Amino acid sequence: MNIRPDPTFHASPKLAMEAPPETVAYTLLLSPDFSQPDALAVIDVKPGSPTYSRIVHKVTMPFKGDEFHHFGWNACSSALSPLSGHAFLERRFLIIPGIRSSRIYIVDTKPHPAEAKIHKIIEPEEIFRKTGYSRPHTVHCGPEGIYVSTLGGGGKDGTDGPPGVFIMDCETFEVLGRWELDRGPQKLHYDFWWNLPRDYMVSSEWALPPQFENGIVAEDLLANRYGHAINFWDLSRRRNVQTIDLGANHQMALEVRPAHDPVREYGFLGVVVDTTNLEGSIWTWWREGGKFQIEKTATIPPEPAPKDQLPPLLQGFGAVPPLVSDIDLSLDDRFLYVACWGTGEMRQYDVTDPRKPTLAGSVHIGGIARRTPHPNGKSFAGGPQMVEISRDGKRVYWTNSLYSSWDDQFYPQGIPGAQVMANVGPGGGLELARDYWVDFPEGYRAHQIRLEGGDCSTDSFCYPSA
Repeated sequence: MNIRPDPTFHASPKLAMEAPPETVAYTLLLSPDFSQPDALAVIDVKPGSPTYSRIVHKVTMPFKGDEFHHFGWNACSSALSPLSGHAFLERRFLIIPGIRSSRIYIVDTKPHPAEAKIHKIIEPEEIFRKTGYSRPHTVHCGPEGIYVSTLGGGGKDGTDGPPGVFIMDCETFEVLGRWELDRGPQKLHYDFWWNLPRDYMVSSEWALPPQFENGIVAEDLLANRYGHAINFWDLSRRRNVQTIDLGANHQMALEVRPAHDPVREYGFLGVVVDTTNLEGSIWTWWREGGKFQIEKTATIPPEPAPKDQLPPLLQGFGAVPPLVSDIDLSLDDRFLYVACWGTGEMRQYDVTDPRKPTLAGSVHIGGIARRTPHPNGKSFAGGPQMVEISRDGKRVYWTNSLYSSWDDQFYPQGIPGAQVMANVGPGGGLELARDYWVDFPEGYRAHQIRLEGGDCSTDSFCYPSA
């Protein structure tokens, strides 16, 4: 423990934007056929470095079959909350869950990222015993601990009871127990985040394990059986206060991104597909008069494509859905980035008016039918997927794998791991950096990215920007 707050903790989003730029990125690697253990890659992102955009260190796990997906820090700017009692923690440990194994790895990034190593392993039996949950997914560092959402309940197939959120101690990493006291109608889970001073949390819905572990279940999708609601929670009382159904045709309500400045009581939600027309969509929520409201504020159409360019799953539709798989919001709350994994497009929306997003930039790379190469000429399989933004908003990084079994259905030719970066213009606009391309070891796919010192989907801020 430090004797003063970690210098990477910032009271407000504006102060975080003024911090030194990242020099290291951490990226999760997964073995889709489980033939080798999953890993964490440490990447040099410092321009001018002789190892720029290359892996400088790799932490290989001792087990196979974990299926790495999302991960997060043990502590972040939320530790500066006046109610936390944890202001002297360090942003030091990465909390890495395995979706399939329900095992969690704690990786120590100190004293130097190129010497990162496993600090502790939490076996699935401890999670099952203390929470009744399985398939840990999203990790957020809160003022009083580490919050982890899950995709499964108990039992072998994860359907014995609904999934939820559990809390870990941010220093000992002991699993403490379930977070929610009253879940209301919430039965599915995926992502979650919060507005700390406003004392509310938002959570979204994907599916239960039998609906995603072996690939998308087409019959369930066409019958609108995937998640299509957003849940709002009283954070301190740990209870569901409102659930809004988006309409059953809006299948898979995934990433939630609240405004970073806690003064702003709104945020964004990405929906993968509308089963009536194959559109992807962005939704904006806000609170007014003590009640939450949400509306669809942007749509992304499918792209027609010849049958011979489509995987069997899509051949009956004659089109490629955008498949909005991730979204991310810049720290100044100005630009929302939308990853269209199916059509191979990264979209940038100006959300200065959060209920009227306007398209400000776009680049194509990969895609089911387009298969657009990188500007350096290299082939980019898959499409833009997990996206991360630098604190200053000038760089946007992304990878190309969604989930092993879904990758195989939508991109049967394979998805060799790749990571790229786009530069952001002063007034918006995107341009892929020709000199940034990360090659990963053969047999690995790349998923979520975390940036040294925090990033736009990591930190929660307790104070408004001046």
